[in-house]
Amino acid sequence: MHEIDRRSLLKILTVLPFVPHRAIADEKPVTVHLVEAGADRTGQPHKAARANSHLDFKVLTRETTGALFIMENRNMVRGGPPRHVHYEQEEWFYFVEGSDEVLMEVGEMKLRLKPGDSVLAPRNVPHVWAYLGEQPGRMLFAFTPAAKIESFFEETGKPDARVNDPGRFERHGMKLVGPPLLGS
Repeated sequence: MHEIDRRSLLKILTVLPFVPHRAIADEKPVTVHLVEAGADRTGQPHKAARANSHLDFKVLTRETTGALFIMENRNMVRGGPPRHVHYEQEEWFYFVEGSDEVLMEVGEMKLRLKPGDSVLAPRNVPHVWAYLGEQPGRMLFAFTPAAKIESFFEETGKPDARVNDPGRFERHGMKLVGPPLLGS
């Protein structure tokens, strides 16, 4: 299993454009939450739109006053989402582990992520990715600012959700701009 380089992760997260915190006098008492491996911060399971893939919400939008949402895709299966663009946030990808690579395109740049690699897809730049492995993989995703992305993943995880619904993408500040890689 590949360990996350916590120092590198913290360096990256410190440069993301976080929303300033309220004045200390206005602060509520701080509550620290441990989210264990294989667990979801909400205590509820979230399924990815693709079968047998789990999304674990790790940092919720409301916990960062809308500045950040982080989730883990575990038991990630071969394939990925359609090509899309986020109008409201950057999306950071960290490929934790898998039996192969993650093929990714950000704008015109074509990349192959190996476990331990990460990449930032800036807002307003079309991107698409596909996991190439035959065995389950694992990847972290961070969105900043969080905008409406958490509710997008809540909706797409419902059993009756259409994966490529252009209206759902548009309601959540995104647009479908092409097919998935690998015809998935």
